[in-house]
Order: sequence, then C-alpha cells, then structure tokens
Amino acid sequence: MSLTVHTEQRGDVVVVAVAGELDMATAPQLQDEITDLLDRGKPRLVFNLAELTFCDSTGLSVFVRAKNSSDEAGGVVRLAAPQRGVLRILEVSGLVEVLQTHPSVEQAIAADQTPASS
Repeated sequence: MSLTVHTEQRGDVVVVAVAGELDMATAPQLQDEITDLLDRGKPRLVFNLAELTFCDSTGLSVFVRAKNSSDEAGGVVRLAAPQRGVLRILEVSGLVEVLQTHPSVEQAIAADQTPASS
C-alpha cells in the first residue's frame, strides 16, 4: 500500500491528513511535506491519523522530527484520531504523551488554541 498526504489550513493550524502505510518506503514523502510546511512558516501542525493503517519506527521518527523542528520554530505538533494499531505503537514507544495525541482533529486543534494557565 502507499501513503497519501493532504494538507488543509484551519486558522493558523495546518491539518496534515496521513492515509495508508507510513514506513521506511513512504516516510520520506511525509518528511518532505513537513519540511515544506516548516519552510513556508507553518509550524503549527495537527496530524490526522484516522486513515493511517500502519506506522513503523521510521514513521514514528518522522513525527518526532516534526515535533522537534516545530518546537524550534515556535510551533506545536499534535496527533489526532489514530487507529487502534497506530495508537498501540505510540503507547508502547512512550510517544503518546510526547506527541500529545487526541481522539479527534477538532480536539487537537482546540488543545492547540487553549491558552496556557498562568
């Protein structure tokens, strides 16, 4: 199977819908899209994983790099709506907390817009 990536601007957040299988063969495609977004000054990213059916360690590393690059640019990365298998990989790897995973895109965007407590 292949990977499809579709982006949608929602306010100052870019929703990146990732569908198919994210592995060693397809990870460069997503990495290129993320690099392009960051180069265009779009560091606030929500990855919609509702249609992502598989993710291996190479795919996880793309999300970690995206978070690190986004953090450096003053942005944020959130994951949204992962399927059970992908969520399990995130949990086992310990990345579910690091990458701030939410049940839906709407919740991920809302979390991004909630002001920090003072």
